[in-house]
Amino acid sequence: MSTHLTAGQRALLQAELELRQEQMRRQLAVHQEGRTRVEHARDVLAQDYDDAPQRAMDREVDQALTEFDNQELGAIGRALQRVRDDDFGLCIDCGGEIPFDRLKIEPQALRCVACESRRESAR
Repeated sequence: MSTHLTAGQRALLQAELELRQEQMRRQLAVHQEGRTRVEHARDVLAQDYDDAPQRAMDREVDQALTEFDNQELGAIGRALQRVRDDDFGLCIDCGGEIPFDRLKIEPQALRCVACESRRESAR
């Protein structure tokens, strides 16, 4: 295992990830009102508004929020799988250690701050 994270730190990060995973699942359930993603999308499409452009915009926003939540939930799930791996907490770009303070804020982080900044600037 990577030596920069202690067993206690890993356990704390795992607990944080599990908490976030449950929060995201609850948030999605509330947003989708207990329906599957397909059922929810069908219901949004079927809503009868007088203003078709507004309906289309509402549908796009709704779909974007659902997609964002699903992506975050996936990232959290992948981080939970990696938390016991040797390379957990190491930047996937430079291989350097991701500081524990950064992982406490974003335990699913894949990159150190410098590499993430470069990646975001390149977009």
